[in-house]
Amino acid sequence: MDVLYYHQHFSTPDGAAGTRSYEMARELIARGHRVTVVCGSYGDGSSGLTADFVMGRRQGIVDGIHVIELRLPYRNRDGFLRRSLVFVRYALRSVGIALTRRYDIVFASSTPLTAGLPGIAARLLRRKPFVFEVRDLWPELPREMGVITNPVVLLLLDWLEWLSYRTADACIGLSPGIVDGIRRRSGSGKPLRMIPNGCDLALFGGNAGDSASRARDGNTPFTAVFTGAHGIANGLDALLDCAAVLKRRGRDDIRLLMIGDGKLKPELQRRAATERLDNCEFREPVPKRQLATELWKCDAGIMMLADVPAFYYGTSPNKFFDYLAAGLPVVNNYGGWLAQMIGEHDCGIAVPGGQPELLADALQRLADEPRTRDAMASNARALGEREFDRRRLAQDFVDFLEQTYNEPAV
Repeated sequence: MDVLYYHQHFSTPDGAAGTRSYEMARELIARGHRVTVVCGSYGDGSSGLTADFVMGRRQGIVDGIHVIELRLPYRNRDGFLRRSLVFVRYALRSVGIALTRRYDIVFASSTPLTAGLPGIAARLLRRKPFVFEVRDLWPELPREMGVITNPVVLLLLDWLEWLSYRTADACIGLSPGIVDGIRRRSGSGKPLRMIPNGCDLALFGGNAGDSASRARDGNTPFTAVFTGAHGIANGLDALLDCAAVLKRRGRDDIRLLMIGDGKLKPELQRRAATERLDNCEFREPVPKRQLATELWKCDAGIMMLADVPAFYYGTSPNKFFDYLAAGLPVVNNYGGWLAQMIGEHDCGIAVPGGQPELLADALQRLADEPRTRDAMASNARALGEREFDRRRLAQDFVDFLEQTYNEPAV
C-alpha cells in the first residue's frame, strides 16, 4: 500500500511530543508499505527535517518515512483563536494534497477533529479508502470543559464529527470511551478497533523494574513527576494544592517535578513562587530519548486531569504508558478506565479528583513504604510488557489498515 498519513503533531523521538504516529509509520514500512506523513510545525515536536521551507513546506525522508512538513507553527501556549486558525489552515492545505497526490489509502489521526477533512475529501471525491483515528472525543471534551461555548461552532463541530465517522471506511479509538463514542455516531457495521497508546519498552526500559537501582540515600528526596502539557485540561492547580498540603505537613522530602509546557505554565510558576512552594520544580520539555533518562531518576509518575467526567473514559494519555514502560508506580487523580486498571493490577494509587489531601497521602505512602513502591513499580512494568507493548500494537494497527484496504466499504 501507498499510505497517505495525516497527523498535524507528528514527531520523531528527537522531539518532546508523542511518537505514536512515528512508530506506526515505521511498522508500515517494515511490512513493505510506503508512507507519506503530512504534518505541521509542532512546537514541542521534531519532524526530523532540517532543510529550509520552500513556499510554505519542506519534505524529505526521515527513517524511511516520506515527511511533508507544512509551515504552520503551533504551540500549546498559543491562544484558542490562533490554534484554531492553524487547525483550519492545516486541514485546507491537507485537502489539497489529498486531491492531487497518488496514494492507495488515507489515514488521518486527530486531534484536532479538522484532521479528518482530507480523509473525507479523499473518500468522497476520489473514492479512496479512509481510516480515521480518534485520540480525543470532539466536540464532547471542549464542550464539557467549557472551552467552546458558541452554539454555532459546537453545531459545526458536531456535524464534522458525524461526517468524519460516517465517511470513514473504518475507525480506530484510543480508549474505551472513544470507541463507544464512535460507535454511537458512526452507525452499525463499521469496522472499529481500539488500539491504545503503547509502551516503548526499549526506549524507556533501561533497568525499569529493578528497584535496587532506584534505591535512594537519606538525602535524596522522593520525586514524583508529571510530564506533558500544562493547560486547562490538565488541572495542574490541583498538584500545587497537593504541594501546599505536603509543605504544611513538613514533608520536604517529597518533590514534585513538572516537565512540559503549556498556556498555564507561567501562571503555575507564579503561584508556586508566591506561595513559596519550593517542593515544586518546573522544567522545559525534553526529547523523548532524554525523557526516558529523566523518568529513570524519579520514583513515581503522576496522572493529572481536570475533574471532567468526559475524561474518565475518553482519553489515552501518552504519559501513563511512558510511566509503565519506565517501571514507575502511577498516582492518578481522576476516575475512569486508567484508574480501574491501576487498581486491578496494583501498579499505583488512584484517588478522587479535587482532594489534594488524598493525593498527598498517596505520595507519602509511596515515599514511606519502599516495599509497596517497588512492588507497584514491578507491576507497572509487567503490565506494560503484557498488554501495551507498542511493537505489538503497531502490528495490530498495520493489520487493521491492510484489512480495510483489501476489504473496502461499498
